[in-house]
Amino acid sequence: MNIRNCRNCGCIFNYVTGAPLCQACKETMEAKFQEVKEYVRAHPGVSIPEVSRACDVEASQIKAWLREERLEVTEGSAIYLNCEGCGMPIRSGRYCDKCKTHLTSGFRNVLQSSRPQQQPVQKKPVDRENPKMRYL
Repeated sequence: MNIRNCRNCGCIFNYVTGAPLCQACKETMEAKFQEVKEYVRAHPGVSIPEVSRACDVEASQIKAWLREERLEVTEGSAIYLNCEGCGMPIRSGRYCDKCKTHLTSGFRNVLQSSRPQQQPVQKKPVDRENPKMRYL
């Protein structure tokens, strides 16, 4: 059992995965996320500070939801994120499509190079002059 203190309220809970939040704080955070999502949907083109003030959510939390790809910036919005690889503007996540493709191919190459190369199996020549009987 992995017991931790909640990052928000400090109560003790059984930690499984994800953010170190107790169940009550997770539910509160999810409710805040839904509120932000609806506010952004109702007010297209709104900035992060405006959403933060209107929904009483930290700006850093809104940016985290954008990086986690739970929220997405609309076209022509005042909000923008930069790709962590090349710095190009993106709508959500951490990397642009080009950098994602580059990283994926790099990981594949590493995995393929770390696998042992299989040697072709060489068959022994059959000795037709001196056949041997085999038993199971």
